[in-house]
Amino acid sequence: MNQSKVIGSILGLAIGDALGVPVEFTSRETLRRFPVVDMRAFGVHHQPRGTWSDDSSMAFCILASLIEKRTVDLNDIAQKFCLWYTESYMTPHGQVFDIGNTTLHTISNLLRGTPPENSGDTDEDANGNGSLMRTLPLVFALNNKTIEERFDIVAAVSKITHAHIRSVVSCFYYIEFALQLLKGKDKFLIYNELQNSISDFLKTKNISEKEINLFKRLLKQDISKCEESEIRSSGYVLHTLEASIWCLLTSNNYAETTLKAVNLGSDTDTTGTVAGGLAGILYGEEGIQADWKEYLVKSAEIRSWAEQLFEIYGKRDPSV
Repeated sequence: MNQSKVIGSILGLAIGDALGVPVEFTSRETLRRFPVVDMRAFGVHHQPRGTWSDDSSMAFCILASLIEKRTVDLNDIAQKFCLWYTESYMTPHGQVFDIGNTTLHTISNLLRGTPPENSGDTDEDANGNGSLMRTLPLVFALNNKTIEERFDIVAAVSKITHAHIRSVVSCFYYIEFALQLLKGKDKFLIYNELQNSISDFLKTKNISEKEINLFKRLLKQDISKCEESEIRSSGYVLHTLEASIWCLLTSNNYAETTLKAVNLGSDTDTTGTVAGGLAGILYGEEGIQADWKEYLVKSAEIRSWAEQLFEIYGKRDPSV
């Protein structure tokens, strides 16, 4: 496994998040007139430049658990989510300033003693992007697993908060894309190969055809041919996944990918996080602007966490 890709993924998601935080909820029309072109300070959440949100905090909870437990430990991940909410664990400035409704509801379940296997919201309306935004660190613990094992683990972690199959499949697709990027494959080749491998795999699961068909733009069409007007960037999990893949496929470097994601508007921090994590793998640590890495709050600590991930998981499978 390439160390630069591992470090790039973790820095990449947090920087994409930080680029989006100041303009979260801003419309696409406004951002066309006043686009994000660099790391901004303050804005919507009144945070200093380089501040990341709940997206990165929850990803770092998973990352910390992977480092401490050296495996995917559902109970430990859930406990760290609770620590984040109640004690501001893994926050940039010692406070939680953003949290989604589904995540808030399900963490409340965990705090009341509900086990993580049963804490998540199964309602179709609870398909925000709260599990997708945090899922990337899992890829490093899954690189020597079968596709069935990968699906089961990704599903279990998503279901701590977002237990509907749509959120599960979105996280699974994202992890499968990230895994192939870690192997150094071309992004368009990955996109085409996943149309077959994921489609074939989902047919083996007890998932309705109607549900699978919601992913048709990723699994049956060429989303890179879509115009920007056809790409939505709300907090709905499928919008975030589609927007992130579209940004990756239609850009040529890390900055272009993340800025394009943020300037789609609406849920800017999460689209930036999800697209930025993939772009960080694709272009590596060296592909991320030095000043953005410098501005990122707790940048040295985040890089250290990524290095620890590499030391623990990077050499388990030499093919990755």
